[in-house]
Amino acid sequence: MGSRNLSCFWEWGRKIVCVGRNYAEHARELENPVSTSEPLLFLKPPSAYLREGSPLRLPHYSRSVHHEVELGVVVARGGSHIPQGEAMDHVGGYALCLDMTARDVQDECKKKGHPWTLAKAFDCSCPVSDFIPKGRVPDPQRLTLWLKVNGQLRQRGSTSHMIFPVPFLVHYISRIIRLEEGDLILTGTPAGVSAVQEHDELQAGIDDLITMQFTVAGNSPSYSQ
Repeated sequence: MGSRNLSCFWEWGRKIVCVGRNYAEHARELENPVSTSEPLLFLKPPSAYLREGSPLRLPHYSRSVHHEVELGVVVARGGSHIPQGEAMDHVGGYALCLDMTARDVQDECKKKGHPWTLAKAFDCSCPVSDFIPKGRVPDPQRLTLWLKVNGQLRQRGSTSHMIFPVPFLVHYISRIIRLEEGDLILTGTPAGVSAVQEHDELQAGIDDLITMQFTVAGNSPSYSQ
């Protein structure tokens, strides 16, 4: 295992590697193709991290920001070209995460063939829970994720429905991007995503493990020259 304190990975981790369309029902609800050949990857910067108790601000250039609840995998030991059979030896723990997505911006990016950076990588786009030690999760493919907005259940799904499970994701990503201690892998979201509004209360959880709550505080300040 690594030498740094993984329980505060968001303070020093260098990157967030995200997996899109890893649940078939979510891909279908947005009328996206379902791929079983290879994962769809994108990145968030460390400035996307948001901790519980901080206001969840929305990007000023979007009018439709969606919640996506996800299991996050925290890397404890880095490496490249990690064999799938050794992948879990590189995992140090987990976190409950939200992949906040500017859906209207993402739709425009897809139409133009542009990267998703504006839709996915803005400040506050990755709220995270406290660190969950690996020992508390015997099998990351047997967890139930859920999210409520103002007390109304919007998302509930099992990690058993991932198209690409955690060991394969660690293996696949490490063949393209060297994984480092403290990196976070977002593993995709189940169906039920929807837009949030200012003053909404978001509560998310992993059954029998952890919960977290955030308040949507409106738009972030716009840039002015």
